[in-house]
Amino acid sequence: MHVITRKRLLDFSNKHPNAYEPLDRWYRIVKLNDFDSFSNLQKMFPHADQVGRLTVFNIGGNKFRLITYIVYDKKRIYIRNILTHKEYDKGKWKGGK
Repeated sequence: MHVITRKRLLDFSNKHPNAYEPLDRWYRIVKLNDFDSFSNLQKMFPHADQVGRLTVFNIGGNKFRLITYIVYDKKRIYIRNILTHKEYDKGKWKGGK
């Protein structure tokens, strides 16, 4: 899968250094795989959730949420947002996305 854009992962990791390793692990896994559906992706990431058109990953033992938009037929994952669990629970990320 092609991740657009890794820079968002790195920027978030600069603010939250304990997120670097789990985000990097997620990145390496998705780069090496071509998921053709959400059910296929969920075999590798069983805690991933579909929220409308977005896919939300639990990262770092549920400390962070990685919000993505995935186009399976084009093999692209767009990073929409990365939030702490507390920020995610506020729900502001849902507006307009």
